[in-house]
Amino acid sequence: MRRSRRTWAGRHPAATGTLAALVLLTPLWVSLGSALTNPALGLSVPARFAEWLRDNGGGSLVNTAENWWYSHHQPAVGGRPSAEALPSPQHTRVLATGVRHDSPVHLPVPAPLTPFASPALPGEGSWRPVGRLVRGVPAVYETFLRPDSIHTSVVDGIAWMDTKLLSATLYSGSYIPGGGPYTYTAPVQPSAAASLVAAFNAGFRMQDANGGYYTQGQTIIPLRAGAASFVIYRNGRAIVGAWGTDVKMSSDVVAVRQNLSLLVEDGRPVSGLNANDTTTWGNTLGNRVYVSRSGIGITSDGALVYVGGPSLNITDLANLLVRAGAVRAMELDINTDWVNYATFAPPTPTGLASPTNGTDLLPLADMAGPPTRYFDTWWARDFITMSARQP
Repeated sequence: MRRSRRTWAGRHPAATGTLAALVLLTPLWVSLGSALTNPALGLSVPARFAEWLRDNGGGSLVNTAENWWYSHHQPAVGGRPSAEALPSPQHTRVLATGVRHDSPVHLPVPAPLTPFASPALPGEGSWRPVGRLVRGVPAVYETFLRPDSIHTSVVDGIAWMDTKLLSATLYSGSYIPGGGPYTYTAPVQPSAAASLVAAFNAGFRMQDANGGYYTQGQTIIPLRAGAASFVIYRNGRAIVGAWGTDVKMSSDVVAVRQNLSLLVEDGRPVSGLNANDTTTWGNTLGNRVYVSRSGIGITSDGALVYVGGPSLNITDLANLLVRAGAVRAMELDINTDWVNYATFAPPTPTGLASPTNGTDLLPLADMAGPPTRYFDTWWARDFITMSARQP
């Protein structure tokens, strides 16, 4: 009788288990492969891998790796910024500031800011008008400051936005907050691009934000009492405050984006701020780390101020927001891939904003990724736009 031929797997029982494991893990490999090619999860493969790990129960592993990385890559003490780190005419569109006789009502131009580091660099703390004019008047001004007197080679950006000239819109994504479809989602449509002046990142992933999300008359995620909230009203006005005290639900509220708790209150950093806090202000960052951070605040006269840039701890971010005039402020997203503020200056007053006429607040070395993200179909995270108000 001819003996039956044993298969390779039959001769090697371990192979059977390996093949079975591979089959069982196929959905995992598919998920990982999809994540590593998804730019909405990050501009780099490592960032996408970290987001995938967080979404699949590997948050502690990511935390450990980031703790080690950031603890060994803190900003240098002393020194001067490189020429590439400083905003310059090639990075900032400086526009004429003359006000027409028929100019609309607008807020007073912000006063120069006193630098933390001395001596001041040329242009440090001095505001420059940027982006599309609104009926002949600049609606956005930008400047830069070094965040403290120790890390004097670090440069961070500040943008001031005139809310009498600009109207805010919350754009929602399928990844953040999830769900949909949404009326306002990437890419920015031509009808909106015709008045777009600026766009910037929103907050954390909702599972990390410790807050809720409201848009299009729907509560996507329940709003938390006391949470720091960016609130947009029907007339396009936007303010920042603690939910339930500074800001509340009304028929005029069209969008609420919450993220953590207030970082600045009554014109001062909130009490108990600790640069080493690894939970309240971003629990993936580890001890004594300086990372790209962003925040948004409101001034006493209603202007919005955005702060963003590299090598910031949480106290640095709060101090910069206060120096920019914020009476209340909240942290937005953190880490290099997500911190972005861009202004748009099309060649004609009603021209379409686009990546080709967009400029980041800081050079590419310190603000990763061009303004392209807001005009791409794959951008699945939420963001905020500021557009010219209609007369």
